[in-house]
Amino acid sequence: RVWPRAKSRRGRLGRRGGSPAKLIKHRRPLTERPAAALDRRQGGHWEADLMLFRKSTDVLLIVHERSSRLTRIIRQPDRAAPTTRDNLARLFARLPATMRRTLTIDNGTENARHYELRIETFFCDVHSPWQKGGIENAIGRLRRLLPRRSGLGELDPGELEKIAKIYNDTPRKCLGFKTPNEAFKRLLKPVALET
Repeated sequence: RVWPRAKSRRGRLGRRGGSPAKLIKHRRPLTERPAAALDRRQGGHWEADLMLFRKSTDVLLIVHERSSRLTRIIRQPDRAAPTTRDNLARLFARLPATMRRTLTIDNGTENARHYELRIETFFCDVHSPWQKGGIENAIGRLRRLLPRRSGLGELDPGELEKIAKIYNDTPRKCLGFKTPNEAFKRLLKPVALET
């Protein structure tokens, strides 16, 4: 039996490769992120990561709002930095400024163009995925429906939207049994009243 959160073993255990962190321009460490992002009370603080599958062309960009736990799933043709930047830019462009405060990401090369986004970006320490625990938890949950061995080409059109809907319409104890969609809409209401 394969558990949804089991990591596949690649190469010898204990061996870790280098990190491209030193090559990423304008990289800011997580220690510089505003304190308001930590307690999850303020909306607009996001985390993002890629979800990979057996084929190198099967790539999903997962974006997670820390306060509401709302999660977006975006299919990408590759892991290239311009592709990731463009998808994030489109997502954040549809949001009011108060709902795009910070973005926490890892040191993968797909994030090399982060400074071209209109949002403050912060990077986890090298080999420290737990520092963006919200997105790691979201990907762990999504793996139940999208295991690594599955192929995205096998999915019917609209299947990813259905999976995102199931995820975002599931009540959460941490949200007082509201759904992520309900919690996100509540965060948007004060913004609508201000305009």
